[in-house]
Amino acid sequence: MSNQHIDGGHFRANGIRQHYLRCKGQGAPVVIVPGIVSPAALWMHVAEALADDGHDVWVVDVRGRGLSEQGPQLDYGLDVCADDLQAFLAAAGLQSPAVVGHSMGARIGARLAARSTAIGSLIMLDPPASAPGTRPYPIPAERTIAMVEAARRGEGDAYLRRPGVAPWPEPLLRQRAQWMASCDPRVIEAAYRDFHEQDIYDDVARANCEVTLVVATASGVINQEELARFQQSRPDLRVVRAEGAAHQLQAENTDLCLRVLRQVLPKGVRQAS
Repeated sequence: MSNQHIDGGHFRANGIRQHYLRCKGQGAPVVIVPGIVSPAALWMHVAEALADDGHDVWVVDVRGRGLSEQGPQLDYGLDVCADDLQAFLAAAGLQSPAVVGHSMGARIGARLAARSTAIGSLIMLDPPASAPGTRPYPIPAERTIAMVEAARRGEGDAYLRRPGVAPWPEPLLRQRAQWMASCDPRVIEAAYRDFHEQDIYDDVARANCEVTLVVATASGVINQEELARFQQSRPDLRVVRAEGAAHQLQAENTDLCLRVLRQVLPKGVRQAS
């Protein structure tokens, strides 16, 4: 898309600096909330594609990541991240947008949807299905910490090319190595704590909007028992299976990710070429 349609900036919202990137379109707004160590910049290829379809796409840096505020004075828990999202939507003047949350971002969206009417529809991309009394989140925290620490030492590119680390295509791998260095390592501890102590099923049951659950079938993040529990918690839940997709489907399976989003999002207004 043309660079004149790409924008970004900051809002002072919920008492912190919140950074966003935006790909402008003529249609209804879509807000992307990335995962645990994925700053907004790592979603711009998705945002640009959706904006070319006509969506007005905003990608937020969750606190402690990217160019949003971070520091030892901040709480990185789920509740305050949901407060941030609500304040961001208000500051941006976005009324009832579609929110696309990936992984941790899906849990942030679900928490806000459970206690507010600020979200018009929620698309949860492969959210951690762990909760009190359930199996642990299958992606080890130690692996995520090691990636961030390598990036912060300036060794992220080499680390991400190691055998056993899921490959990302170029140039997304280089972008990942650069932008992961912006993540405060403490965000990982907070997110993993809340993955196991907070009940996502209750949030989904109480969500004040339409909810779509996208299951990346090759990731192992949501198993059949957990999928059944999601469906029991909300009988009108829309479920879409992204067959063969990895957890980081926006990078490892971009075309499939876009097909799924185009299936579940309202139709955009395609931009003139």
